[in-house]
Amino acid sequence: MRVTREGVSVYDRAGRELQRPIRITAQSGNTTGKGEYRHFMLKEIYEQPSVIGDTLNSFINPATRAITLPPEIVAAVSAAPRLTLVACGTAFYACMVAKYWFEQVARIPCEIDVASEFRYREAPLPQGGVAVFVSQSGETLDTLEALRYCKRQKQTILSIVNTIESTIERESDLVLHTLAGPEIGVASTKAFTTQLTTLACLALAVAAQKKAQDEAVLGQMAEALRHLPALVNSALKTVTGPVEKLAAEIAQARDVLYLGRGLMYPVALEGALKLKEVSYIHAEGYAAGEMKHGPIALIDESVPVVVMAPADSLFEKTASNVQETIARGGQVLLFSDAEGMKKITAKCRWSVALPQAHPFVTPVLYVIPAQLLAYHVAVSKGTDVDQPRNLAKSVTVE
Repeated sequence: MRVTREGVSVYDRAGRELQRPIRITAQSGNTTGKGEYRHFMLKEIYEQPSVIGDTLNSFINPATRAITLPPEIVAAVSAAPRLTLVACGTAFYACMVAKYWFEQVARIPCEIDVASEFRYREAPLPQGGVAVFVSQSGETLDTLEALRYCKRQKQTILSIVNTIESTIERESDLVLHTLAGPEIGVASTKAFTTQLTTLACLALAVAAQKKAQDEAVLGQMAEALRHLPALVNSALKTVTGPVEKLAAEIAQARDVLYLGRGLMYPVALEGALKLKEVSYIHAEGYAAGEMKHGPIALIDESVPVVVMAPADSLFEKTASNVQETIARGGQVLLFSDAEGMKKITAKCRWSVALPQAHPFVTPVLYVIPAQLLAYHVAVSKGTDVDQPRNLAKSVTVE
């Protein structure tokens, strides 16, 4: 490639000049500017109801209102003996959530791996397997190299990307796009929730194809997905004020722990990552049941413990972990719904109520207050929210 004042010239390996078609982007200044917001991160958090809606609409049949994905993708995933999900960072946590969905809802065995470790395991992959690669930029080198390893293992490659015509997309057999639009803030927010939305639609479509669940059960999950943009919008309206008020106290902490069970475990990991990225506070996410196996030794009066606990089938077990934390002086911040609040909020230092939601969509809903907490703590500390130190938006080296 040669860039001059006159323009850009592209050449092949033999030095021959190539002609590339000119593509007009649909993006405008509204999507790449901060508008009325102080930071891109906050703007992108508030864009989530819209971009989740855009992503959902791309998968909903306008005539039947059914979630409908390209048949070749649904067929390939439905026939796979096993899925291998690979990603880095925040996208890896999206894969962790998807593992629950694919196994519980679609009844397909899944393996998940961090891309930077995956190919060095030299994992044997099954004949007819599908490897799913999730990336915001579509250029993450570790993810790309893992993809190439899977291609050599004769896996069908499905990529889920936000950037059209990225390298990962070009090297994939099948592609699904997350319609998050440009994400300028380095700490991913709307890209993550649209990845989750896409994976949820895929899990439901495959479950329907395989008849893995009763039609009524799948119908309830699909209905919950269709109402997700409104639910996220409601959460933004109700939790922003309370989270902003308590952020100044959390900002004084040196360490913060995040706890969750089931689908909330990856959300706890993502919440801890967001806080680390933008506030530079040391934070760790744990499966709540693992607290007693070591991390409980870290708890004292100076350590806030953020608990993600919707009133689902695992709530009572999480509540028990909350009691153990409080008994050892831990300062608990509880994110739950009205039903959960009635049971344990009185013993927590802080509590923030979220709307009631179907368990299938709670990972998308409960990451919203985690994002807002990280943002407002970072603002309170005066860090560079949009460009955290040492981080890059697209990691193109190993």
